[in-house]
Amino acid sequence: MGKVKQSKELIVKVNGVELAYDTFGEPSDSPMLLIMGLGSQMIRWPEVFCQQLAGMGFWVIRYDNRDVGKSTKFEAAGVPNVMSLLLGVQEGDTVSVPYKVVDMAQDAVGLLDVLNIDSAHIVGVSMGGMIAQSVAIHYPERVRTLTSIMSSTGNPDLPRPKPEALALLQQTPPDNRVEYIEYSVQRQRILSGSHYPIDEDYVRDLAGRTFDRSFYPQGTSRQLAAILASGSRKEALQNVQIPTLVIHGDADPLVPIEGGKDTAASIPGAKLFIIKGMGHDIPTKVAPQILEAISQHVR
Repeated sequence: MGKVKQSKELIVKVNGVELAYDTFGEPSDSPMLLIMGLGSQMIRWPEVFCQQLAGMGFWVIRYDNRDVGKSTKFEAAGVPNVMSLLLGVQEGDTVSVPYKVVDMAQDAVGLLDVLNIDSAHIVGVSMGGMIAQSVAIHYPERVRTLTSIMSSTGNPDLPRPKPEALALLQQTPPDNRVEYIEYSVQRQRILSGSHYPIDEDYVRDLAGRTFDRSFYPQGTSRQLAAILASGSRKEALQNVQIPTLVIHGDADPLVPIEGGKDTAASIPGAKLFIIKGMGHDIPTKVAPQILEAISQHVR
């Protein structure tokens, strides 16, 4: 594979917010938009992963969702009490949040607009999968194919996260760089499960770059509030007519495998690819399988 062109990091205004993004490959190639998960910056999509997708003939775009990285922060909205929000949602109350998943889907479509992309292959991981599903529901004409990885429909009847994974959502990460890196290693061990040992050097390097680029945990709380307040997409997904691939690990402690199964069952004709032993992470050893699955699916 020859050298893949990577753009500088750019910032554009869409849907009333600023989004940071970069691209890999040639704009003349088939566009593929990568959407990251809860509290995660676009750099969590590994450069080598993006380069390999670009080498397969795609123009790959990754970006920071609102409230993370170098995109707009909703500082004035304050930090929500996630536990009281959760209780309110469970009791059927109408909860007030600064934005919902559908607003983040509008951000994604706005980025496509700015880049003059009429439609793209949309790939989302975790919360990014929820955003990708919302793009498919509300803007089907903008989606060539949908790939939803380790995500869910928002169906309230599905199993909850494992207690140790749920505890992670309630923790505030340390604001000291050294402690943050150690925290990230421990967190990754819980999310990845025992089958695939984490690449500790990579996790440390990514944690350091993440901290240096933008340490902003309060944004994660607002993104989590958006997920809680957005309800179930299960019924709406039954009308999606887009070729869909659902990828999920059977050892995911944060979004149990039932979330992936429910997604695939809800979208007519969706293909389900279960990866044995994979947790809530894409291990280096598994990345080639995922790249190959995405490549076959979009073609």
